[in-house]
Amino acid sequence: MDNDVSAGSTTTTLGHLALGLTLLAFGLGHTEVIDGVTAADSVSLATYIGGIALFVAGLFAFRERDAFTGTAFSGLGAFWFTWGVGSDTQMSANAAGLFLLLFALFALSLTAGASGAPLLTRGTYALLFVGLLLLAIGQFGDSSGLGKVAGWFAAASGLLAWYGATAALANWPTALPGRAAGRGVTATG
Repeated sequence: MDNDVSAGSTTTTLGHLALGLTLLAFGLGHTEVIDGVTAADSVSLATYIGGIALFVAGLFAFRERDAFTGTAFSGLGAFWFTWGVGSDTQMSANAAGLFLLLFALFALSLTAGASGAPLLTRGTYALLFVGLLLLAIGQFGDSSGLGKVAGWFAAASGLLAWYGATAALANWPTALPGRAAGRGVTATG
């Protein structure tokens, strides 16, 4: 059984924990599945953990010569910090939608750039892309229902990031068991 557990660097693990916890709080806040908890309640966590800590983790990743992780964490840190600091600012729904759309495109770039990364990393960025895109569309169309659906995508993205980091720490499996090749098929390598 291939466990596909990569210890990764401490920076990567810490960054994925910060991203996962922030996305879980942000996503669950948008779903409003917990009575009295909204996305606005995740502002402090998004500003300090998702924003500052993730941005610093990105700088450390650059220092370790990991350009992809550095770009991902620094860019997402900037997103969370800007979202957290700007949450009290009055802006139009279209301006908020444009902000979310631009960072959805950033998440799409991360998804494409993660082609060689583990499945959990690719899934994290892909679900983040879908969540931000749906939030943007919801802002443009003034649809709170679409915002709730987007919240579930963001929460699922956070769960993948959290699990990936926790699996790296605890040596848990991160891949499904492989299946044997059919008759007559051999693996080379």
